Amino acid sequence: MKTGSPPDNELETMGDAYRELLEKALRKAREGGSSLYHLLGGGGHSRSAGEGRSDVAELERSVRRDLTDAARYRHETGRELRDWLGFDGARIERGFWEVFSEAADQTLLTLHEIRLQANASEYHTGETVGLGTLVCDHCHERLHFSAAGHIPPCPRCGGTRFHRSVTSAPLG
Repeated sequence: MKTGSPPDNELETMGDAYRELLEKALRKAREGGSSLYHLLGGGGHSRSAGEGRSDVAELERSVRRDLTDAARYRHETGRELRDWLGFDGARIERGFWEVFSEAADQTLLTLHEIRLQANASEYHTGETVGLGTLVCDHCHERLHFSAAGHIPPCPRCGGTRFHRSVTSAPLG
């Protein structure tokens, strides 16, 4: 065993906890119609004996990170999820791979929906907006908000309809 590597039984325990968390979140998503992506990181999962809250939160972050990375890979490359692995998938237990694949697909759909909602969001003069940049629908002038405030008319053309400036930055 390499120095600094967790013992095999600790790796097995981490792997079991990872899979259990993923399966529970996926089951809740199927039953409740909730987004798997949003369920992870919500802290609403029961914890096994001996695990503290920070351990569960860290595990949730790890699962969410892996799913987001896999979804981003599929979105950006259009390739199969098996290619994301970087090794022969035959080494993975079939049931776990099926759960992970389904969860990654759901995550991809959720991230895509979030992006579509952001693109479709419409803002109007007089409404309150938080941080970020709005673009005038008429002349494309950019209004930058470093704090929450009311949206003024466009300073260039007087337009009253705006949208968020959504770049083609990677999902996640």
